[in-house]
Amino acid sequence: MRIPQPRSLMGQMLLAVAVALLLVQGLSSFLVYQAQREAYETGMLNVAAFRLIADTRGPDTFARPKRAPEGGPIAGPPPRSYSLEFSNRSPATISEQRDSHAEKRLESILADQNFPPSEIVVVHRSVGQDPAARQSTLRRAAFRNMARFEINDLMKSHLLVVGVRPLNHQGWLIARVRTPRAMNILLMPLVLQTLLIYVVLVGAVALILRRITRPLAALTRRVERFAATQDADGQITPSGPDDMHRLIVAHNAMEARIAAMLDEKNVMLGAIGHDLKTPLAALRVRIESVEDEGERARMAATIEDIVRTLDDILSLARVGRPGDPRERTELSALVASVVEEYEDMGEPVELGDTERIVLELRPTWMRRALRNLISNALRYGQCARVTLKREGQRAIVLIEDDGPGIPADRIDDMMNPFTRGDPSRNSATGGAGLGLALARAIADQHGGALKLANRLSPSGEVAGLTARLEVPV
Repeated sequence: MRIPQPRSLMGQMLLAVAVALLLVQGLSSFLVYQAQREAYETGMLNVAAFRLIADTRGPDTFARPKRAPEGGPIAGPPPRSYSLEFSNRSPATISEQRDSHAEKRLESILADQNFPPSEIVVVHRSVGQDPAARQSTLRRAAFRNMARFEINDLMKSHLLVVGVRPLNHQGWLIARVRTPRAMNILLMPLVLQTLLIYVVLVGAVALILRRITRPLAALTRRVERFAATQDADGQITPSGPDDMHRLIVAHNAMEARIAAMLDEKNVMLGAIGHDLKTPLAALRVRIESVEDEGERARMAATIEDIVRTLDDILSLARVGRPGDPRERTELSALVASVVEEYEDMGEPVELGDTERIVLELRPTWMRRALRNLISNALRYGQCARVTLKREGQRAIVLIEDDGPGIPADRIDDMMNPFTRGDPSRNSATGGAGLGLALARAIADQHGGALKLANRLSPSGEVAGLTARLEVPV
């Protein structure tokens, strides 16, 4: 299962900082905890060693075994601490696990104080599990009139039991040290410290990242808007750190240069169109004086081909920066009107199923894209079937024909300018190769796409071509 990750720059950087901080703080907390616990346990062992050394007056002490009462009535004043116990048995039971690390440390402490070489046993248990400690605790609780929940808490306290037996004696000297578990004492401060560091550092990083990502997000929105409109109006004000400030300034300057170049291109295209169409119009008038009707018709067709190609070239050059605004349009009505134009001319164009879809688009450009696709289907497939449907948030116009299709390795190339299915460039079998390129540019202009795919028959042979024009709703 893949863990979802934030997609924004701020989210990813915060996640990286949080993970790195977790690892570093976790390691640091573990080392601090280990060191503090080591020091804490050393203190407990020192207390036990002090009791053993202070209450032992020599080897003869072990020859006078005295046992703490294990039963009977609870009487007498409460002890200030657990008394030393002399016993003939080791304090560790068979089921208990000895703390070998603590035993070695206690052996070193006792050796430094010239304590006789001894066998040492160290075990951990709760007060309630140790009979002597339990009796002493109950006596203290009865003397102080403690509540039952206080007694239960005392019974759950951690108890360090230390047994020492000199190598030349049979008796054990047992000391007990009660304390809450080191984990309970040290773990909570470390957790609170970690949470505090998280809040402070992650909060500071979030503020810094917000100062960086806010102008970056504004710049991203501006780039997307400029890519869609190529309009230099509404540039964002430089803000943020110095690097981001310089980036926004450079982007604004680049936008201004691009907008100026596009304006200059449109002016140049307008001048070229005017300078070329004027003599073509004059030629159209002059050919009327040609007496041969066949020759006159051929000359007029040639002029019309030149004018049509010129219009396609100019339209393809202007499609990236259209001058007309988007209009709220009922797409099914627009598709039906284009199909009716071909039906009125007697062309085999059929309108299939359609859905009522209302969206904002540029009707003039969309009509031109549909005409180019239908004309292309008629030219190569001898018929065209047009349908309109909706898939999610996209309107889909499908134009199908029964032609030979396009080789799979040439489908993408066919939507490039001046690329034709018939390489002979015969005007009777095709135009200048701009129809599909212009239709794709118009689809891109609306945020959609144009896709071509061969349609296969049940036997697996190519049965025609399907042009799929997608426009976001």
